Amino acid sequence: MTLAAKLRRAPLRLTTGAFILNSGLGKWAGGEEQAKGIHGMAAGAYPALQKMQPATFLRTLSVAEIATGAVLLAPIVPAGIAGVALTAFAGGLVGLYLRTPALHEPGGVRPTQDGIAIAKDVWMAGAGASLIIDAVTTRSKKKAPATD
Repeated sequence: MTLAAKLRRAPLRLTTGAFILNSGLGKWAGGEEQAKGIHGMAAGAYPALQKMQPATFLRTLSVAEIATGAVLLAPIVPAGIAGVALTAFAGGLVGLYLRTPALHEPGGVRPTQDGIAIAKDVWMAGAGASLIIDAVTTRSKKKAPATD
């Protein structure tokens, strides 16, 4: 990978990675009320999570956020892999938003007042997709034969 590609991706990786890592670290020591609140919202959107204990869910979410943030911040992790991790994580959040009717206007995707905080997570999906596209197109340029 070229220095230009690393520099081009650095702001995106640093900002999203630091944001997600901080969120995960904040949840690591989360209390019972926080665990119940976050678990309740997630289980409402993803019914399979109802079987999980709230504290276990919060700890698992924390680990997922810490891992995703670390992957983004680690320069040795290829951009495509970091992009896939970020897109997968953001996909879960966007899914939560879309599956929770109180977060968006009826019949549409525009957020309600309660949904604004989660609707903003769509930027992470865009950032992840950008990393993937940039990695794929950069790789494609390297493999393309030179033209005169």
